[in-house]
Amino acid sequence: MKQPVGLTEEELRDAFAYAIEKTRANIPTFSGGWYPAPASVGNVYPRIPNNEWTSGFWNGMLWLAYLQTKNEAFRTAAENTLADYRKRLDERIATNTHDLGFLYILSAKAQYLITGNEEAKDTVLLAADLLMERYHPKAGIIQAWGDLDDPAQRGRIIIDCLMNLPLLFWATEITGDQLYRLAAFSHLDRTRETIIREDDTTFHTFYFDTKSGKPLRGTTHQGYSDGSCWARGQAWGIYGLALAYGYTGDPGCLTDAKRLANYFLDHLPEDRVCYWDLIFTQGSEERDSSAAAIAVQGLHLLASFLGGEDSDRQRYAHQADLILSSLVRGYTTRTVPESNGILLHAVYHKPNGIGVNECTVWGDYFYMEALGMKLHSAMTFW
Repeated sequence: MKQPVGLTEEELRDAFAYAIEKTRANIPTFSGGWYPAPASVGNVYPRIPNNEWTSGFWNGMLWLAYLQTKNEAFRTAAENTLADYRKRLDERIATNTHDLGFLYILSAKAQYLITGNEEAKDTVLLAADLLMERYHPKAGIIQAWGDLDDPAQRGRIIIDCLMNLPLLFWATEITGDQLYRLAAFSHLDRTRETIIREDDTTFHTFYFDTKSGKPLRGTTHQGYSDGSCWARGQAWGIYGLALAYGYTGDPGCLTDAKRLANYFLDHLPEDRVCYWDLIFTQGSEERDSSAAAIAVQGLHLLASFLGGEDSDRQRYAHQADLILSSLVRGYTTRTVPESNGILLHAVYHKPNGIGVNECTVWGDYFYMEALGMKLHSAMTFW
């Protein structure tokens, strides 16, 4: 594959228009309490109820489409889900997870930011309260998915949770209650201390003893091996640390985000779209377009925080644009008209054989977020 070159504004607008039209065409399928599954099957998303960690990405796509087009159909479709998200909290439907940020930032928080709906704001704060229930004060961590009382799952954090911490930082901004922020800051510090390795790679997961607070061991759940670097996890780290800097101003977050970004960029193939694990830089292993889309946004945000004297500022922005150009030109469903997805060649869970070389709803979302930001129509929901 050839080294990519940047996109013209016409290409950006055409790519976003295609993604928006796909989203519009999916509204009848994913309404009335139905959402896209996390990953497609044969490049077609089945519909599922609101019981997965990924439902919010559909809402985020609707809101991004609305901001670009001002078409009320997108706004109405998104607003009609609020009662469903509130019910999920009230009845605790699959809420035993760190992913409450993914679920409620892109649904209820986005709705509040765009429309000022007070019920949406209250729903976000309820989600923040549920996330706080997963905080282990002795270890200073927010436990990832699973039963808090299960010894096999107790004390596990994952790098993905960095993307969910904005739920707590924002709750403090809205309520003035510092407990949310303190828990988020503590989890952030423990993540930086343990999940980031000396060679600038990352563990997917890390375990703590919740009684003593002692760090125990790093492992993987979706990567190639415990010692490899799962691409999507590294991308979550870049974006999550940049977001954390935005909320905290802690320069250590920028330093660590740059470490992760440099390793990520140094382990990309020629077309700049990563393999599903960064242990691979060539060969027949699957790419993960969803990790690439996340990295685009993380790199752009990171670059925006760097001063003009920082030589990495321009490099990160340029590399993000090259990744995006590859996604636009070679990874969309334009060549697969029967697909209801947007971005091909993503990987959900390679070790378990789930969603391999498929569309993923988060990949579609971050791709649209990247296009919207480049065209200055999007806003940050995080």
